[in-house]
Amino acid sequence: MTIPETDSLPLDTRPARRSAWRAQLPVVAVVALGGGAGAAARYAVALWWPTGAGGFPWAVFGANVIGCAVIGVFLVAVTEARTAHPLVRPFFGTGVLGGFTTFSTYAVDIHDLIDAGHPGTALAYLAATLLAALTAVWLATTAARRVLLGRQR
Repeated sequence: MTIPETDSLPLDTRPARRSAWRAQLPVVAVVALGGGAGAAARYAVALWWPTGAGGFPWAVFGANVIGCAVIGVFLVAVTEARTAHPLVRPFFGTGVLGGFTTFSTYAVDIHDLIDAGHPGTALAYLAATLLAALTAVWLATTAARRVLLGRQR
């Protein structure tokens, strides 16, 4: 086993770190902007479609399923059908759709339903969200490929 010579290591790595951070600054900025927009949209959906005590959280369920469908179409569009600007995926995919969909609220809703004495609704919500979200992304991806790329089975 050889030990690298300390003379060959840079004395100050701060400029390299600063440069790497500056290179990522536009990505961080667009993710933050997109995330704020997505979270605001999800909050608006929750205000528009409130959940009663012990009721099925339809707004969060809908946001998660719709978000999964949109990410399926979006990723086919920007990775297989067209070339997109490098900041489009972080802005829309990670930011907007990441802010619009929510695992944390989904988990809290399940916990709250169980605490409120509605374990059946919690279990239905747990399973239905997972099944519907995975189905939505698969169907949307398949449909997007057929429409945008003309692929058939």
